[in-house]
Amino acid sequence: MSVIQVKNLTKNFGKAHILKGIDLEVTKGEVLGFIGPNGAGKSTTIKVLLGILKATGGEVRIFGKDAWSDAVEIHKKVAYVPGDVNLWPNLTGGEVIDLFLKLNGTKNKARREELIQKFDLDPTKKCRTYSKGNRQKVALVAAFSSDADLYILDEPTSGLDPLMEKVFQECVMDVKRQGKSVLLSSHILSEVEKLCDRVSIIRQGKIIETGSLSELRHLTRTQMLVETKQPIIGLNEIKGIYDLQENEQGLSFQADSEQIDGVIKHISQFGILKFVSSPPTLEDLFMRHYEGSEGTAAGGKH
Repeated sequence: MSVIQVKNLTKNFGKAHILKGIDLEVTKGEVLGFIGPNGAGKSTTIKVLLGILKATGGEVRIFGKDAWSDAVEIHKKVAYVPGDVNLWPNLTGGEVIDLFLKLNGTKNKARREELIQKFDLDPTKKCRTYSKGNRQKVALVAAFSSDADLYILDEPTSGLDPLMEKVFQECVMDVKRQGKSVLLSSHILSEVEKLCDRVSIIRQGKIIETGSLSELRHLTRTQMLVETKQPIIGLNEIKGIYDLQENEQGLSFQADSEQIDGVIKHISQFGILKFVSSPPTLEDLFMRHYEGSEGTAAGGKH
């Protein structure tokens, strides 16, 4: 069942075409990673989903309702965490969390207390005294304490230390186990790799690839390190081999995933002493997409 359904979404600001016909789907109980460089259109897409911006064209539905005209109804079941949280300076962190939970109609005090402990947050301090990381924690505690069915998270761990990132990841896995859905926009690729069932890559206002990590691995190369009894010959003639280098550890190279079988058959003739293979990471996959002729035009950091 689709929780988010986006079809041919376009968004223009004057003559600037920011989103150019996006298709996006998040199903029940799924964590979808939404990745791309800064300026690719991630935050604009999220603002349209939240009903903050009106789409120029296309269809955007959440829980089967229109994201713009039914925004108030939709928001009762949505928790949102932005990458830069602004809070009321004179309220304490605890008061802000309570306010959000009241607006959401959630009465789960035990969950609130548990998360405050887990995120190591002092809820008695005024928000104006909080660091960026602590403001982020307030938003995360409020989001994960609420009784939402959909979590829209836009760079949610921005400003968190690695220990708190781990707590965040546990929270995402918790809601997933409960059959809730998560749209996670992030440029921390290790985070996406750990948490997401599928990934959609956006570039310059277009979705250029969507699939599970195993489906997208065909776009990447496997790193290999080999040591053999006899020197390997003829490896550079095999199609799909890149970056061939000899060093004291042995021979290192990258191979297209579909060529691995042929590569192993070839090198086995020379008496393998050591063979180390590293599967491609999401980072490899991501960078491969941005290596093209327009790679430098994508803008922003990756």
